[in-house]
Amino acid sequence: MQSPILITGAAGTIGHAACKLLVERGSKVRALVRSEDARSARLANLGVDVVVGDLLDLHAMHRAIEGCERIYFGMAVSPSYLEATVNAAAVAKHHGVSAFVNISQMTVSQMDIHSTTDSPQQKLHWLAEQALNWSGLPVVHVRPTAFLDTFFLRLSASSIRDHRQIRLPFGNGKTSPIASEDVARVIATILENPGPHIGKIYELTGPRSQDMNGVADEFSRALGSPITYVDVPWEPWRKQLEDSGRLPPHALSHLATMALLKQQNRYDRLTSDVEKITGKPPLSVYDFVLRHAGFYTTGG
Repeated sequence: MQSPILITGAAGTIGHAACKLLVERGSKVRALVRSEDARSARLANLGVDVVVGDLLDLHAMHRAIEGCERIYFGMAVSPSYLEATVNAAAVAKHHGVSAFVNISQMTVSQMDIHSTTDSPQQKLHWLAEQALNWSGLPVVHVRPTAFLDTFFLRLSASSIRDHRQIRLPFGNGKTSPIASEDVARVIATILENPGPHIGKIYELTGPRSQDMNGVADEFSRALGSPITYVDVPWEPWRKQLEDSGRLPPHALSHLATMALLKQQNRYDRLTSDVEKITGKPPLSVYDFVLRHAGFYTTGG
């Protein structure tokens, strides 16, 4: 019988989407979640085998990995990211998995033994990749660029809805953000047949790299009304985000660093890896906004 594919971080956006795609395509899926809630219930309703446990718990990882040959490792932004990666890798190696698909970040491609970024999370991703490569596991690294879902939905929907403005401190830097659903498509496709991908690194971007005025133009076309970009000062933006209480310090530092890197044009990147792997191009900003138009107009 087919062994299940393990998806960690399955309650998150990418993990849940990957579970759904794999089930729809006929794969058996096991999902690791931190707690039982409405999100885990939705996974169970899809026919997913839900395991509750913490990525830092050695015994929980044995329960999750045993019997699985293919694993997707994903975790939310966290200061414990490296420990969780090594914990999962050690147990995966013990059980002899045949594929370990790791989600990283595209910024890692600009880092080396002499230079990392000021984001604590990006450094942890770089270290995690080193540890996985040293482990000897059959690893595939998937490195998406910045997510549309983060800066252009969660952090911008209210200013677009209320003021018709994208208020971000990105300066004149170019960006090619990607939708989480496209990253999930890549991950699901690799997990279905990982053999040709073992040992490879895939860098995922949207279909176009452009400055924020170009992004605002796509928003305007999708929403049918003028949306403008306002280049707000970085420190007041960071302080407002901190005061909102929406993010823990580690995540705040990560996003604030990403904003500075965008100012420095470090996110002017473009690849065709999404289409090369899945046979379908990634969503444009225009397509993404159309799909989520309700958040930018009525708040849901």
